[in-house]
Amino acid sequence: MGKHQKRIAAPRSWKIERKTSYWAVKSKQGPHPQDRSMPLLLIVRDMLKLADNSSEAKRILNEGNVVVNGKVRKDHKFPVGVFDILSIPLVKANYMVLLDRKDKLSLVEIGKRAASKKLCRVNGKSVINDGAIQLNLHDGRNILPGESGTSVNTHDSLLISIPDNKIVKHFAYKEGSKVVVIGGKHSAQIGEIEKIRIVRSSQPNVVRIKSMEGEESFESREDSVFVVGEKKIEVPGLANVA
Repeated sequence: MGKHQKRIAAPRSWKIERKTSYWAVKSKQGPHPQDRSMPLLLIVRDMLKLADNSSEAKRILNEGNVVVNGKVRKDHKFPVGVFDILSIPLVKANYMVLLDRKDKLSLVEIGKRAASKKLCRVNGKSVINDGAIQLNLHDGRNILPGESGTSVNTHDSLLISIPDNKIVKHFAYKEGSKVVVIGGKHSAQIGEIEKIRIVRSSQPNVVRIKSMEGEESFESREDSVFVVGEKKIEVPGLANVA
């Protein structure tokens, strides 16, 4: 892979102007895939408009003014992805990263209390030393939930406190749970799981979702579905995604 990123060839999920200049910042390898994340410099300069150029954006980062998931990040190539929490303490602003209806990465403003927790999907479980269960989350982090890990399954969601990674709530991936679709034709749509259809092949399972926005039911790939609550939606800001 090359070390440079042409602006016109950047992932379609990046909400940037394509023809204003030739080059864009290339994300370093990190916790998110490239099509579902964006370099921190582009977020500070192009989305938040906190800087007019790269030098100013790097200075803001080097001074420790940007916090991602409870940790100060100074690397301008650090990838910020779906459901990450971005905070700017100096201006008392907090944002959650989501994909909007046009499949573009967007920033949704949230309150200080909501910014202390982060939604993560369980992508896998593994057994490590002494038989302890480790949960592998969608953003690259691994946590040891203790005895409560036995009730957590793949594709469930966890609301965790940041930066200490303590489980606050557990949302099961099952019929009746509330979900949001991340990516694809139905990106950013919110609904309730009607049925989970198991596909006996290498293809992902299919989830039939009853829309909560007055639209007809639709289907989506299992890997694009995030559970955001069981009886009600418990992730603030989802309704503000356009």
